[in-house]
Amino acid sequence: MIPLKDDNPTKTFPFFTILLILLNIGVFIYEMSLGGEGGRVFIDKMGLIPSELLHGRHILIKSSLPVYVNIVTSIFLHASLMHLLGNMLYLWIFGNNIEDYLGHTKFLLFYFACGILATVTHTVVNISSNVPVIGASGAISGILGAYLLLYPRAKILVVVPIIIFLKFIQVPAFFVIGFWIVIQFLNGFTSLGIGETQGIAWFAHIGGFIAGIVLIKLLGKKTKR
Repeated sequence: MIPLKDDNPTKTFPFFTILLILLNIGVFIYEMSLGGEGGRVFIDKMGLIPSELLHGRHILIKSSLPVYVNIVTSIFLHASLMHLLGNMLYLWIFGNNIEDYLGHTKFLLFYFACGILATVTHTVVNISSNVPVIGASGAISGILGAYLLLYPRAKILVVVPIIIFLKFIQVPAFFVIGFWIVIQFLNGFTSLGIGETQGIAWFAHIGGFIAGIVLIKLLGKKTKR
């Protein structure tokens, strides 16, 4: 089940949503321009390695940046084109409504706060890991949490693969996002004790999602529009 768009109009132009998408694309293009080995070194330098955060310094690779800066830089890195496209699709569909609700400045603060808390959650669960955690999915998970709280009945157009056919249907946001977060919890807790699986930071998604629910209450309006 892949979301394609929502039926939830906004009143303001999603300036920062678009800017974040462009920044993520720009960083990925630069990453690809470095080549295979150069790209891997770039990810090692700019991604967040949990064991290094635990020690408060870079251990596996030399870098002039404080290790804490990588909590933010890692949010703009992606491992593959599909990783990037999937994240940007979700950011485009759901981010504009949260930016519309919070306002531009608060939305940017919300986005980075969710991304940081998501990365920290992953680090706590995988504290001895030497695998860089990268991607905007933690921050976007926060957007999903906020969207679920604010617009649970908004209609989402999704495509459902059925054998060799594709079926397009509209379903409520609570079904799409609810299904997604259940998958994160199931995979996250079944992966405990066996390390990172499939290259997916399940607990970053869970941490970001919970952060989004909490932060939208703190930063948002007193009443929903």
